[in-house]
Amino acid sequence: MKVAIMVDGGFYRKRANYLFGDKNAKDRADELIKYCHRHLKDTSEKGNENSHYLYRIFYYDCKPSSKVVYHPLTQKSVNLGKSPQYKWSNDFFNELISKRKVALRLGELLDSSAGYRLNPDTLKKLCRKEITIDDLTEGDFSLEIQQKGVDMRIGLDIASLAQKRLVDKIILIAGDSDFVPAAKNARREGIDFVLDPMWHTIKDSLNEHVDGLESKVQRPPNNIHDKLHKNYKPKRQ
Repeated sequence: MKVAIMVDGGFYRKRANYLFGDKNAKDRADELIKYCHRHLKDTSEKGNENSHYLYRIFYYDCKPSSKVVYHPLTQKSVNLGKSPQYKWSNDFFNELISKRKVALRLGELLDSSAGYRLNPDTLKKLCRKEITIDDLTEGDFSLEIQQKGVDMRIGLDIASLAQKRLVDKIILIAGDSDFVPAAKNARREGIDFVLDPMWHTIKDSLNEHVDGLESKVQRPPNNIHDKLHKNYKPKRQ
């Protein structure tokens, strides 16, 4: 069975940091490849553990921003192009480029939307008057920059792979319901479409239009969303 693995990069990096801890660019890239290869072992039937052949790993993300952004707490300008995250991201992409059977698909960042936002939990505490503005730290703010073209590229590649029958199975590592139309199209073409949300909660609309859920990592402890996997029954076409 020929398999294409598609990775929503922004989603993977956040989940990997939560599940596997912080890592340097090389180790994170090596980890990603190893994680994807776990999907190539089919353990559904005894003695059939290596029946999957990797067509390609498609990794979707955006280059880091080099924009100068104003920080509302420190009231200073931050040059993102000189930040550790900027260097880490470029090093990470360079590591992936050197990997065999990995295709890097890069969208664009809407730099006009770049800015520091107060974290939701902190905002709630402020509204409940549990803390004051004087209690805020830089850690209470997160940099937010909207992506452009990433979801579109994922959808187009899914459609192309399915219509040209280049693969038998598509595994999508993501947690966004925006991929429902692409998943439905692939299944209509007879493609086995599997979602790996890495134990992240997903919407019912996405759960409904995939052929299975497979997270290739140990279930996080005390995860209230375990029932999404535990009670899930694979559907047949």
